[in-house]
Amino acid sequence: MLLSNLYPSLQNKVVFITGGATGIGAVLVEQFVKQGAQVAFVDIAEQEANALVERCTQAHWLAPRFYPCDITNVKALQAVIAQVKQDIGAISVLVNNAGSDERHDYTQVTEEYWDSRMHVNLKHSFFAIQACVEHMKALGGGSIINFGSASWHQRQGGMPGYTSAKAGIEGLSRGMADELGAHRIRINTVVPGWVMTERQMRMWVDKATQQQIENAQCIDDHLQPADIAAMVLFLASDDSRLCTAQKFIVDGGAI
Repeated sequence: MLLSNLYPSLQNKVVFITGGATGIGAVLVEQFVKQGAQVAFVDIAEQEANALVERCTQAHWLAPRFYPCDITNVKALQAVIAQVKQDIGAISVLVNNAGSDERHDYTQVTEEYWDSRMHVNLKHSFFAIQACVEHMKALGGGSIINFGSASWHQRQGGMPGYTSAKAGIEGLSRGMADELGAHRIRINTVVPGWVMTERQMRMWVDKATQQQIENAQCIDDHLQPADIAAMVLFLASDDSRLCTAQKFIVDGGAI
């Protein structure tokens, strides 16, 4: 699926994306590159990340920069953000995409496992924001896009650590919007429905699940990563200059 909208305000902006090697993240990287942005992304999936950079290079787009990083290691994430500023400039757009919707039985959850769900789905978003805000202040503004999830809105079970963290993402965006707005920094949450990434199709979605998803949506087309990227591009651009403290749901009407 190709996106047709062009956002001139994204030209040459430095965009930082977490979890950019696969799935929605990889499409985000590609789409921002196509807009003429300077893209930096982090992931632990180095083979997939390097392949993505190569695809962009072969397509004669401005190649994104990949920085290997485990986003649950806050010091390492902060160091990469500082390095990006040295390499290509202050970050204007932060996309907190990284997360893990690993299923788990609540009766078997340990304290350590609970903490790991918070670290991979919530904690890194706050510290990436904290590290990027100084970049954006110096630029006179910026856009932060956090990734929530439709799962907790729909009372989806089987992963309480994930749904709790994703509910917290919306609180993070709302709770920081006022003080960031004083610096013309916008912060919003994108709430995807069930997106048909390769991982979701391989691990969770069978024919019965597909039927349940279609029945829940008002528009029964399968959500694709590009549908989510379209909303993210809008929120990153100056076209959304007065959009902040909001959640933008892209789910075919399931919620």
